[in-house]
Amino acid sequence: MEATLTFLGSGTSMGVPTLGCICAVCALACTPGNPNRRTRPSVLVTYGGHNVLIDTGPDFHAQAIREGVQHVDAVLYTHGHADHVLGMDDLRPLSFHQPGGLPLYADDATATIMERIFEYTFRKVDRYPTSARVNLQRVSTEPGTCVDLFGVSFVRVPVSHGRTTISGYRFGGAAYLTDLSDLPPESLPLLSGLDILILDALRREPHPTHSHLAKSIELVHQLSPKRAFFTHISHDLEHDAVNAELPPHVRLAHDGLKLSFDIVPKIEVSA
Repeated sequence: MEATLTFLGSGTSMGVPTLGCICAVCALACTPGNPNRRTRPSVLVTYGGHNVLIDTGPDFHAQAIREGVQHVDAVLYTHGHADHVLGMDDLRPLSFHQPGGLPLYADDATATIMERIFEYTFRKVDRYPTSARVNLQRVSTEPGTCVDLFGVSFVRVPVSHGRTTISGYRFGGAAYLTDLSDLPPESLPLLSGLDILILDALRREPHPTHSHLAKSIELVHQLSPKRAFFTHISHDLEHDAVNAELPPHVRLAHDGLKLSFDIVPKIEVSA
């Protein structure tokens, strides 16, 4: 089954341009349409008439308008940091006509954070009347746990984010691993035979909670996907200059980039 993955955002938690910064990359990013202009990270996966989001960051409203998103059928969350969850409230108008509520999937730690931030949405008594109509479901943290959505398996891939383990996802021939600092050994078998691998690549220098450019390139060589794209990019990496350094099958992502791939239903992986 053919699917399209759209990068709603490809930036780090502070976005690019970064507030208060006058560096050359931030200056370029001030020009609308420049690929260095990076909103907070999220992707939209579209197949068979369905739209599945991975994360809803604080820029989701503008991202959805930019991409003409008219409906969302489900949302998967990687973790509970602000740049990945704060746009949940913008799902409100897209959730009002969802029977049983718009399904959201998150591990227990992420779900607990979301319930605290959006208490007015999830409270059982005196619920705010126009809150998002969502159905928050907790996902097991066992490697290889699957969330089946509209005939496709989204396989949870454990990812190290500093000292925390968060959720990446594999779906058919693609995998999305944002906010990655390292891959636990049990995740490697879940990432074989990929067409598209999407990895965190924050900057050139090492970082305690994110992969840097050289390490991400090493992971691409180790996992051998046909294509690789880097996301969660800071203002330390200028789009065209870095792309000129990379192998032909490895690119920096940019906001609005669309990729076609095979989202094979019910993929089988060995944990």
